[in-house]
Amino acid sequence: MKRKQLLRRGALVCAFAAIAAAIALPSFDAGAQRRGGRGGRLRAQVILTQARIPGGLTERSLIGFARGHGARILNESTDAPLAQRKWLANMIVAFNAPVNDLEYHVLFYDIEDGPRRFIVDMNIFVNDRSQRTFVQPIRMPRPTFRPNRRTELVVVVSHQEVGGVQFNIAGEEVRRTGRVDFSDDDTH
Repeated sequence: MKRKQLLRRGALVCAFAAIAAAIALPSFDAGAQRRGGRGGRLRAQVILTQARIPGGLTERSLIGFARGHGARILNESTDAPLAQRKWLANMIVAFNAPVNDLEYHVLFYDIEDGPRRFIVDMNIFVNDRSQRTFVQPIRMPRPTFRPNRRTELVVVVSHQEVGGVQFNIAGEEVRRTGRVDFSDDDTH
């Protein structure tokens, strides 16, 4: 009889010790550790380039090419009328670990006048969850984007900002002559 009571008490003590340890110890998110590699946090290096990316590059040489041809100022296309112009670039995103998610988001903000002003969101779907480096063509059309503005691009995975880059978009402003012409039809 005493042996059964000792075993029950021992089991209760172990259960209480396990509960106390679970409460006292900080939580450990194994998924976060896997996503973030050594530091435990997923991070991304973002590079924009308007140079044509050669084919057949390894992941390492792609990142090297992007760093060497990175653009801090994006120039607009000039092959269309002013209202239909756009900014074209390639975005290279190099994560420190696999994304381990189905998608990540790219958010664009106008930061010319101080605090961030949201412009647009772009979803990037991931084909291979083990992949770490992505090349994505981006298209920034008028009037959503305005010329000669400071812009910030932010990469978000699972509602966490993991990287970004700031750049300027250069382009031709709409010219106004200052001359107003009223015809007889407009004045009546």
